[in-house]
Amino acid sequence: MQRVVIAGGHGQIALYLTRLLDARGDRAVGLIRNPDHSDDLRAIGGEPIVLDLESSSVDDVASVLDGADAVVFAAGAGPGSGAARKDTVDRAAAVLLADAAEAASVKRFIQISAFGAGEPIPDDADEVWAAYLRAKSAAESDLVRRSDLEWTILRPGRLTDNTATGLVNLAEPTIPKGDVTREDVALVIAELLRAPGTAHKVLMLTEGEVPFGEAVEELG
Repeated sequence: MQRVVIAGGHGQIALYLTRLLDARGDRAVGLIRNPDHSDDLRAIGGEPIVLDLESSSVDDVASVLDGADAVVFAAGAGPGSGAARKDTVDRAAAVLLADAAEAASVKRFIQISAFGAGEPIPDDADEVWAAYLRAKSAAESDLVRRSDLEWTILRPGRLTDNTATGLVNLAEPTIPKGDVTREDVALVIAELLRAPGTAHKVLMLTEGEVPFGEAVEELG
């Protein structure tokens, strides 16, 4: 049984992932900002911990990671947020979580990033989108320098709320742009948690033709 701590525990991908982990007998711990979301996590088998990554210290976060087998960064400032919060959440919170994982001696770390991270920002990108890409790129750059973490970076394509197909295109950069359901992202992350051979890889994900389990197995 794995104890998996998920930052951004009330997000849609995190909720799908919590259900998957609970169904297979793992323990999912969701870090949430809003205590009103606690019952939502409990209802699907998750354990809520109220912790705001924008105002917590490394020690605060490390204390809740103690004893975990893996950490998933699924947090994000979300639609409607401005450029400043793209930096404080999508970059700074990711860096803080990685610092805390190292302090708590948690090796496995999966970070949800995005298509466009690690690449030049398009000239036509608006201020907020450019800030988002800069934040994601910076968070990736910080993570890949860490030799003490068995990190995997997952860059999903445009997220949709469609029902999962279970069929994906998962590969190291680069692949064509495309959509992917949030539920399929969760399915892939659940598999990555059991695939140590995918450590130290940057992976891109869209809908495709390969069953998600096979896609992960081929990479590690």
